[in-house]
Formats: sequence, structure tokens, C-alpha cells
Amino acid sequence: MIRFTTAGESHGKGLVAILEGIPAGLPLVADDVNRDLRRRMQGYGRGARMKIEADAVEFLSGVRAGETLGSPIALVIANRDWDNWSDVMAPEPDADPDAPRRRRLTRPRPGHADMVGVLKYDRTDARDILERASARETAARVACGAVCRTLLGHFDVEIGSHVVELGPVKADLPDPLPVPLNAAADQSPTRCLDAKATEAMVREIDAAKKAGDTLGGIVEIVARGVVVGLGSHVSWDRKLDGRLAGALMSIPAAKGVEIGLGFDGARLPGSQAHDEIAWGGPPTAGGIQRATNRAGGLEGGITTGQPLVLRVAKKPISTLMRPLDTVNIDTGEPAKAQSERSDVTAVPALGVIAEAMVSIVLADAMLEKFGGDTLGDLRQAYESYVTRINRRRSGEPTDGGGGGGGR
Repeated sequence: MIRFTTAGESHGKGLVAILEGIPAGLPLVADDVNRDLRRRMQGYGRGARMKIEADAVEFLSGVRAGETLGSPIALVIANRDWDNWSDVMAPEPDADPDAPRRRRLTRPRPGHADMVGVLKYDRTDARDILERASARETAARVACGAVCRTLLGHFDVEIGSHVVELGPVKADLPDPLPVPLNAAADQSPTRCLDAKATEAMVREIDAAKKAGDTLGGIVEIVARGVVVGLGSHVSWDRKLDGRLAGALMSIPAAKGVEIGLGFDGARLPGSQAHDEIAWGGPPTAGGIQRATNRAGGLEGGITTGQPLVLRVAKKPISTLMRPLDTVNIDTGEPAKAQSERSDVTAVPALGVIAEAMVSIVLADAMLEKFGGDTLGDLRQAYESYVTRINRRRSGEPTDGGGGGGGR
């Protein structure tokens, strides 16, 4: 139902995205997107690139008079840094085809797509790989995710994130988490809810910068207000936990995803790993409540009506100011990897990117479940469903099939 594609290089003219499947009649203006683009650029440990760019979206199609049309939405985010790289990234051939372009990268960085991309695509300049493999591409994802977040907001879904670990520092998290989550997390320079941990994270970032090193970390994404019944158990590719995990693992440098207790749940007996069921939950959960949320809001590939809780781990950035050993693809000789302008850490931004990917998957699941060419159609089907799932507690007929005994 929802699909998107992006194009563009890190230092090209800009980033382009095409987002399909958004129903007609959704109120949408540029600042709905720009708000999240600005959030993605923030966070302690970012490099000089963030001082150059001022990301803002331009709608080329699919939006008219402040509303979506139901047609594909085309978005563009210009790269200000293009002015400094136009000779390097120009699509036109050089006047002298034998003269190498400026800023060639011939010493691939360990941990980046440089080396494998050069081999796979038979290139002599790793810049042909790194420009697209750069995390700059995620600005286009955030733009698409912001549109999907706007759609989900009409169904009272709130999606937020916060940093739980950065380098060796682990946060002591408040219980319960604040509502809304982002309003609290965005106040911290590292998007962490623990003030003492924030201070320690800043110190670690400063130390890593001084050492020419980089840091990774873990962020948690929470989606509240998600209705029970999104996703399905019937086929592997319809299971929502798999779709969410795949979306999060597609983020550059992501190396692990957990849902709910995640790996910790595998170390517990079943009596401590599952969520006991009782009546008394909200209408969006069918009147069902859980004593805990160890499953992270998903059972059998289907949402439970509890908050979705996911964590994604990001490895340290592979561009080091004190480079690791590599080889020179021109000479074949051992060498030190090339260094370019880079962040010390982008873990605070990871949360914003992860929110976007979760928003896209949830919007797709909503349209899969409720359909509709317009926001009004989607709303009508959603409200009818919520009414139906709440009849069960009262004993009213649900208009469902029999199954297991008949009537």
C-alpha cells in the first residue's frame, strides 16, 4: 500500500523521494516534514556538514492547496554543499577523460560500503559508492516518514524515540516514559532522558573526537496508540515484527534490532517473559489490557494494542580521523584509510530516522488493514473496526465466523 524510493548522492544537487499510497484528503504542509528534518540534523557529536545544510522539503507533486491528492508525492531536499562539490559530482564527462577527478577515494574505509561496492560495481573510485551509501540519504527517508507520521496522527498514534546507550554509557530510564516522548528527549543534546547519562555521553563524545575516534549506540522507539490487529500471522512477509525489523535494519550502520524484551527475554522462563491478559484496556486494544508489555506490543506478528517498543543498535561511524589499515585500490599496496569530514556520532539522529521507518511501516499496515482512497474512507473503516472489536466484552455478536464449535 505504502511504498517509497529515494535517489541522490551525499554531495549531489539534492535528494529526491517518491512516496506512493498516501490517501487523498490528508492535510499536509511543508513544515510537517521540515520539523523532522530539523530534528534529524541536531544532536551533540555531529560534524561540520550540519552547519552547512538547512534541510527543507519542496513538494513537486501529489499535494495541492495543503492536501494530498492520492497520487504519488514527489519531494526534493536540496544539498547546499553541492556548491563546494559541483566539479567533483558533476554528471557531465570531463574535458580531459584521462585526468582523474578531484577528491578520488582510493583507500577504502573498513566498515563502510567502499571496498565491497568497488568490487561489486567494478569502479576505480570508491566515491562512486560512498556518495550513495552515505547516511545523508536518510534525510529523504525522514521526509517520507514525516508524511506517514502526519497520517498516523489522525488516528492518535504518537511515535517517539530516545537514546538508551551511547558508547559505554547506559541511561537509567524513567518509568513510565514521558508523554509526549520527543518533547522530553529533544531537550537533551544527546536525546537521552537521563540527565547524568547525558553529561557522561557528552564527555565520551568529546574524548572520542580528541582521539580521532567515533561512537555507536542504541536508541529506543516507542509508538503509542497503535490499534490491535495490524499485521498478520498467516504468512512470513505479513508479520509486522519482521517488517519493522527489516525497515530498521535498512538504516545505514544499523547492526541489531530488538522488540520488547528482545534478547533478554530469551534468558527468562516463560512465566516471566509473557504478558498476562485481562479486561479493562482502551478501545483500540479491544478492551484488553496487559499486566506488562514484555512483548513490545506484538504477538504472532500482530499488534496487541499495547505500545510498540523497539530498539536499534548503530555501529560507530566508519570514517575515523585516525584511520585504520586498508589497501590502495590503485597501487595494491597497504595504506591507511582515507578520512573525510564526518560526525563523531550520529546516534541522536538515529532515533529520528528510526521513527521515520516505523512510521512508514505502520502507515502501510494501517492501509493494508483498512484500505480507502481517502482519509475519510480510512477513518470510517477504522472506526467500524474499533466498534466491532469492543463488542466481544459486552457479549454482542461480532459478525465474525464461528470457528471451534459453531452456534
